[in-house]
Amino acid sequence: MPYKIAVASSDGENIDMNFGAAHEFFIYEVGEEGEYALLEIREAQKEAGGLSFCQDGCKGRGCEGSHENQPRVDSITDCRCVICKKIGFHIQKQLEKKAVGAFDVEGKIEDAMEKITWYFHRMDHHQSLRGMANETLIGKEGRE
Repeated sequence: MPYKIAVASSDGENIDMNFGAAHEFFIYEVGEEGEYALLEIREAQKEAGGLSFCQDGCKGRGCEGSHENQPRVDSITDCRCVICKKIGFHIQKQLEKKAVGAFDVEGKIEDAMEKITWYFHRMDHHQSLRGMANETLIGKEGRE
């Protein structure tokens, strides 16, 4: 069954934005065999008053509050997970309640997508994750 992954990125190539600081999310659709493609670029929801949630590099209340982030969380509840540079504990809990996973990753989107789609593919097909580190280094050729 296809699913979506939200990625916090400033340029569409790197995972370089904290959840609360992201201006937009790159939404990828993942197919049955783990293939993925960019579906849309979705503007990140902002709190009332038009201010972004995290204006201070996650040093302010934006990543620590509970209800202030609800519109942003609600905007990606159709996704299976979100990938961002950093995400606060309270936001992770809000996403968990909506059955959305969260991954703190910094690097290339392509690298993260390969590993995370591989992980979900194995989980969905009830396959062992044993040897995951070695197989993810091999890449798609190592998939069963």
